[in-house]
Amino acid sequence: MSWHILGAGSLGCLWAVRLARAGVPVQLILRDPQRLQAYQEAGGLCLVEQDQARLYAIPGQTLDNPEPIRRLLLACKAYDAEAAIAGLAPRLAAGAELVLLQNGLGSQDAVANLVPQARCIYASSTEGAFRQKDFQVVFAGHGHTWLGDPLKLEPPTWLAELKSSGIVHDWSLDILSRLWRKLALNCAINPLTVLYDCRNGGLREHPAEVASLCNELGELLQSCGQSLAAEDLHGEVQRVIQATAANYSSMHQDVSQGRRTEIAYLLGYACAAAQRHRLVLPHLQALHSRLLGHLHARGLPSH
Repeated sequence: MSWHILGAGSLGCLWAVRLARAGVPVQLILRDPQRLQAYQEAGGLCLVEQDQARLYAIPGQTLDNPEPIRRLLLACKAYDAEAAIAGLAPRLAAGAELVLLQNGLGSQDAVANLVPQARCIYASSTEGAFRQKDFQVVFAGHGHTWLGDPLKLEPPTWLAELKSSGIVHDWSLDILSRLWRKLALNCAINPLTVLYDCRNGGLREHPAEVASLCNELGELLQSCGQSLAAEDLHGEVQRVIQATAANYSSMHQDVSQGRRTEIAYLLGYACAAAQRHRLVLPHLQALHSRLLGHLHARGLPSH
């Protein structure tokens, strides 16, 4: 069965190339005829791995192609996910399976509500990749992908295709715990790197602030029934800061390049959850306000 992939960013391209080179049929979905033409002129997707570049002529199509979709990887940004699926919904076959590879929380539920006829599988990835230019992705570091379905614990049959493609993964029986944990890590690290304009390692200069945020995020996770995700959160945040000290966070990269951030699905989602549970988390709420002000000052969207 063919995979359709929407979202020609770093992770979408990385999945497309690895599936295609393992002999799995793949179709890349581009948003309009102009984008499809640019893709075809590029000759396909280029993967740079260990300084070696190789081109893969993966077929492309536009959103309005009539071909039914049975298996879809949605690899766009969280803020684009709902509109993307609304546009593709008429093409989804009965019993279609969607893999949702978005940061943060909130977009997954919004997508699932739009397509009750489909199975939505949530994914969380630590793979390292970045785009050098359009349709060219650099595989920067092997990571891990967790997949799971909060409504149906049985794994899908196509996990074997991921294994043969070299996409290292596990099926998680508690994917929401994984997503909450990653959200908390992102909330503790990414906004501060933007506000202090530093690499991840620069947060070692602000240990008290990081510790306070971790305490409040742990309290939030506990209140949301995610006690497993709260375990040793501060310790893991410190380990991530150390291990990725030379890196700029994804949010820092977005802001520095004048791009919209996923704040609404990270810090915004966390603060909204705190409000629902009537928690007073002053450090987290102050961080959210500071970040909103920072984005506003740069003319960037705050949602």
